[in-house]
Amino acid sequence: MKATEVDKFTVNPDELAFSLPIRVYYQDTDAGGVVYHSTYLDFMERARYEWLRQLGFDIHSLIQLHKVIFMVRSLNIEYLKPALLDDLLHVTAEAVEIGSCRIAISQQVLRGPAALVNATVQAVCVGADSLKPVRLPAPLRHKFGKRS
Repeated sequence: MKATEVDKFTVNPDELAFSLPIRVYYQDTDAGGVVYHSTYLDFMERARYEWLRQLGFDIHSLIQLHKVIFMVRSLNIEYLKPALLDDLLHVTAEAVEIGSCRIAISQQVLRGPAALVNATVQAVCVGADSLKPVRLPAPLRHKFGKRS
């Protein structure tokens, strides 16, 4: 891992890439069977949630044990091709930068090898009660190879 600043670094995507299969249902589409643009945000949220779960940080442990939640600060998204009714998609999530209280997450929505959507999500770790930025929990930082 290459350090880029004192308090942030770049994560090796080969170590932390995650992919969630998602089937496109009728409710995800318009009358023509094309996925709504906002539905991709739901798909990506699901992938981030399951990715954290795979790392050992389900929502309950984040709130009850670590007293934190993640909030989206910003989102940059590029729609390349439409997904269609009954498509099997894979939605990826990988941390590309970690700061003291934030994570930059690169996400893609893929149909086979074809990228349909590319996005970068900036998520901020906040106190579950205060909703103010706090340091990432040490165990999560450790998962990404960052020492507290």
